[in-house]
Amino acid sequence: MEINDAIKTRILNLCAENKITINELAALSGLIATTIYSVIGEKSKNPSFGTIKKICSGFGISIKDFFDDKIFNNIDT
Repeated sequence: MEINDAIKTRILNLCAENKITINELAALSGLIATTIYSVIGEKSKNPSFGTIKKICSGFGISIKDFFDDKIFNNIDT
C-alpha cells in the first residue's frame, strides 16, 4: 500500500470510529471540507504535514497516534 492510500484509509477509519462526517471533521480541524476531500480523494497526492496535523487536531489525537496504526506497517517504498 502507498502512504497516501494509508493516510486516506486512516482518516476514513477514524471518521467511522468517531461517528463524524468529513464536513464535521473539517469544522473540528479548522480546514475547509474540500481540503479533506482532496486528501481522501485522488486530487492530493502528497498532503502537507500541516494539513495532517490539523486533521489530527480535529480528531483530538497526536500525529504519533495517527501514524501508530497497523495500516502503516506495510507501506510500499
